[in-house]
Amino acid sequence: MSFCLILLAGGNSNRFNSNLAKPYHKIGGKTLLEISLNKSSLFNEIKKTVIVYNGKHQKTLSKINLKNVKFIKGGKTRQESTFNALKYLIKQKGISKVLIHDSARPNFSSKLLKSIIKNMKNYKSVIPTLKINDAVKQKQKKYIIGKNRNNLFITQTPQCFNLKEIYNLHKFYKHRYLDDDFSLLKNLNRVKLLEGEKNNFKITDKSDFDNLKNIYKSKMKVGIGFDVHRIVPKRKLYLGGLRIKSKLGTLGHSDGDPVLHSITDAILGACQMGDIGKKFSDKSKKFKNIRSTILLKEIIEEIKLKGYFVNNIDINIIAQTPKIQKYKNKMIENISKLCEISKDQINIKGKTTEKLGVIGNEKAIACEVITSIIKYD
Repeated sequence: MSFCLILLAGGNSNRFNSNLAKPYHKIGGKTLLEISLNKSSLFNEIKKTVIVYNGKHQKTLSKINLKNVKFIKGGKTRQESTFNALKYLIKQKGISKVLIHDSARPNFSSKLLKSIIKNMKNYKSVIPTLKINDAVKQKQKKYIIGKNRNNLFITQTPQCFNLKEIYNLHKFYKHRYLDDDFSLLKNLNRVKLLEGEKNNFKITDKSDFDNLKNIYKSKMKVGIGFDVHRIVPKRKLYLGGLRIKSKLGTLGHSDGDPVLHSITDAILGACQMGDIGKKFSDKSKKFKNIRSTILLKEIIEEIKLKGYFVNNIDINIIAQTPKIQKYKNKMIENISKLCEISKDQINIKGKTTEKLGVIGNEKAIACEVITSIIKYD
């Protein structure tokens, strides 16, 4: 089975009461849009992703570096926006199933998405739902009518459908559309109502957003990294992935970049995944003179598979020479790309030892890093 994902971000966010639309608010340096994209990118079954956007937000969307996605302009309603995406997808080859998800609901777990995809082997639609535990009333003019909550439930996204069937339903029965795509189904034959997740709530107003931030704060972890290298003749000097002109370079099994080594160790520590020496042994010829950029990229990909993403990095580079201020912005740019975070999530400080010790005598360079990690699961 090949799946595609429609990520809906075409609303006006009126109830959120902010100049910035909901999908573009950030938690841990990632927009709500990116959080959903990062989770779905871990599934090889999802071959194509479509983002449906509001034309008013095109400038904001363009500032986010999103890769391997198709952008479709939304309509006046949720139904129109979804149908715009379906009209594009129905013409694509090799896709039979479609996941439709609200970008304002980024806190679904990988476990839920995995279960939805798995259940589509035996069903034509899979819908996550939650039972209603509270008493339910309906107001009719001056009267209050009690409702039997045993027959009621709420639906969540992502919702999954046979692509051709949901396309035809949108095309012929759009007047049946109430508030989600599930409302278009004519019956529940071969429809799986899957148990949803309480934390997979939709962000409607600021209080919902604050609740989500508190959830992620509780999942935040911190790691510390430290590295020191002697500086010697006939070696290249790399700091933060940047080649620096110097008569002296760092001595090491790899390229000897103490900044990237410290960042790597801090990330591994926060994720409880050991250390850089365990991952990339200096006894292995495979890593002889290897660029530290390659090693850090590998770790970033590894932690993403576990649902971890870097939240911020604070770096102290301890060196008598070179003067770090000159190279700081370029190093931040490099680290930003390597760790897949924005530049404003990185801070670099240059420190000296006031000409004391081996560092002060220009015989070594050290670096210490503190980083925080958020688990988006």
